[in-house]
Order: sequence, then C-alpha cells, then structure tokens
Amino acid sequence: MAIKTPKAWMPYVILAAALLFTAVASTALWIIGNHQRASIGASETQTKAQIGGPFTLTDQNGQRRTDADFRGRYMLIFFGFTNCPDVCPTTLSVFSEALNKLGPKADRVVPIFISVDPERDTPELLKSYLASFGPRFVGLTGTPDEVAKVAKAYRVYYQKRALEGGAYAVDHSSVIYLMDDKGKFAAYYTLERGPDALAADLAKRL
Repeated sequence: MAIKTPKAWMPYVILAAALLFTAVASTALWIIGNHQRASIGASETQTKAQIGGPFTLTDQNGQRRTDADFRGRYMLIFFGFTNCPDVCPTTLSVFSEALNKLGPKADRVVPIFISVDPERDTPELLKSYLASFGPRFVGLTGTPDEVAKVAKAYRVYYQKRALEGGAYAVDHSSVIYLMDDKGKFAAYYTLERGPDALAADLAKRL
C-alpha cells in the first residue's frame, strides 16, 4: 500500500531531494577532479623524467666531454648550428646577458651550445663562433649518430632543409633547457624570455 505524503510536507521533501542530489554531484566532481589532477601530475613528472640523459660529445677544444663533467653546476643547454641566421645568435646573446646579470652566481651555470649540424660544425668552427659570446660557453659536436642520440634524449627536433645552389639550412626546435647540478631536468624556457627574466628565474634556483 502506497504511503501518501501530506501536501504540507512536499516543499521539504523536494528541498531534501535537491540537497541530496547536490551533495552527490559535488562528491562525484571532487573525485573526478582529484583523479584528473593526479593524472596531470603524473604526466608532468613522467615528462620531466624523460628529458635529458647521459651524452658523450666533443667540445670546441677537441676534448671529449660527458654530461658528468658538469655535475655540481647547472647546465643551460640550447641546440642549434653556427650557420643559423637569427634564432641561435639571438639566444646565445640572451644567455650571455643573463649570466652577466647574475654576477658571482653565474659561476654555477655552464651555457652549452650543442650543434645539430655536425657535418659542418667542427670543433674549430664552434670555437670561433662561440668566441663572440664570451668565454663561458661550451660548444659540443660529434658524429651524426652521437648528435642524434642526445637530441632524442632532449626531445629536440631538427631537419635539413635544402636551399638553392646545393646549400642547406637546418630547421630545429628552439627550447632552452635548464638541467640542475645533478644533471636532472629543472626547467625550460622559450625565446620570448629576455635576459632580465631569464636571470631572475636562474637567481631563484641557484
């Protein structure tokens, strides 16, 4: 037998039902939100763990260098090539200005330029090129396979592009990587960062 609810109680029954629905919906959204945040956090952590890795390349003085040589200092890394008409020299100039603004703290940072054009960028050419940006810079090159390996570790895109007359340029990504004093990924910067902003962020981390 159905139980009849007095009409006077109906507003209270409707209100109670609405409150119950709101509570259930809020709980569901909270659970979903927490799951999404956990997933995003895990994804970011995984991505950071996958950027960078060990490398062995040749510097501008002809010496073989590994990532372990720079332990205890932060590595500010950019991938480019000496024939780059604009992005590379602009980025290296920003590096130089930012480090000058850091004062003594700059000794804890080593700016590294890794060539994605190993066929042309010999150690001698790197040495001449980097001299324009100051004595702090380390230039690295190697065999095509060595360069491809380190580029893959840092998720760097680069590709030859043919030019008229048989020459070529190299299209490449323009991300700046900061690796901490243990060789682990710490941050990345884009070219929109000027020397002031870069120096300010580095100063907080050193």
